[in-house]
Amino acid sequence: MSAGAVRAIEIDAEGAVALAIKNSEELKAADNAVAQARLNRAIARTAYMPKFAGSATTGWMLPDTEYEQMAMTMRMRGIYMAGINLQQPIFAGGKIVAANRLAGIGVNAAGEQRRQKEIAVKADAETSYWTYVAVLAKVEMMKSYRALVDTALTQTRAAVDAGMATRNDLLRIEARAAQVKYQQQQVESGADLCRMALCNSLGLPLDTEITVADTSVTAEIPARLESYSLDERPEMKLMQADIDSKRQQVNMTRADFLPTLGLQAGWSAYGNIKMSTMAQGPDGNYYPVNQNIKSNGWNVMVSLQVPIFHWLEGVKKVKAARIDVENAELNRNHNERLLDLQVRQAISNVHTGRELVESAQTALTQANAALVSTVERHRAGMSPITDLLDAQSQWHTARADLIEARTQLRIHIIDYLAATARL
Repeated sequence: MSAGAVRAIEIDAEGAVALAIKNSEELKAADNAVAQARLNRAIARTAYMPKFAGSATTGWMLPDTEYEQMAMTMRMRGIYMAGINLQQPIFAGGKIVAANRLAGIGVNAAGEQRRQKEIAVKADAETSYWTYVAVLAKVEMMKSYRALVDTALTQTRAAVDAGMATRNDLLRIEARAAQVKYQQQQVESGADLCRMALCNSLGLPLDTEITVADTSVTAEIPARLESYSLDERPEMKLMQADIDSKRQQVNMTRADFLPTLGLQAGWSAYGNIKMSTMAQGPDGNYYPVNQNIKSNGWNVMVSLQVPIFHWLEGVKKVKAARIDVENAELNRNHNERLLDLQVRQAISNVHTGRELVESAQTALTQANAALVSTVERHRAGMSPITDLLDAQSQWHTARADLIEARTQLRIHIIDYLAATARL
């Protein structure tokens, strides 16, 4: 496909959702957040493991060091020191355990945030898809309406020429035809805007031509509409994660004021320290002696640190951290009521939407019957042109209302499924 070519796809509702998930930058960022949280958990687990460190040092000291009373000269040119060290925490006041639990909570929270974004992406894609289907149905409806008006216009012109209708009748229907043409142009312009909105939801270029598999909006009421559990909402799990993380923060704060115990072991070596002196021989004379000093060995140390008194700093910090836990629980309780209200409103909207669809369907049936009767009476010369125009207008309004009612019901169902985490 050339760079300037217009893209075109054909898609249904399920395909739209799948494409939106595939192309969503928000979900890709959420996936990265999950991967990062898992890495942080893996990093936290390394705190249980011993730490190894190696060192090597060499140096030159000039001039040589002389000890006059001992007639000794020490030369440290190219001396070296090397070693390997191991550190193993034995008890850190519970901080390592708390940090690992905190990292695990972070992984779960990142997963729930990702699920929350996925639900939003699905809802947006489905809403945009069915809105586009609805506006395309309105375009087709306007074409049918315009065909009716154009037919009446043609018949009226013929009737005027035959002297069976007045010039005023023709002017009325010409005005209606112009009005319908204007309305059709508005709907077609709205359809193009809805197409671009759908492209944006699906992560497609805005000039993509989309052919939808559905010609009308369908809406199936979910089973067990009144049965739901807020525990499945990502928001509830995230609030619980916030509470759990703040509880671990209490443990982290307490750990700063508890004893810590650690083990350190290592091996070290040094050498190339040369010493020159005079030593008395068996014959009583002094002779020069040169010695190269070097050594190596192991060392093991156990360290214990016990906080004694910090002016109750630890107690106060732990109390402050516990207040954070209490605030998080209060926030959860408050938002739980709001989430429950949201679901109940969604259920009410579904019921109301279903009733509106039924009423709109009844109104359309009646408008269809009235239009057929009025057309027959007009052809027989028993009904004026104004009655025909009114009947056509009522039919157009009833059909538009039905499309709108079905679309709104579908959107209410999407909102309900999103609010109950069933989308």
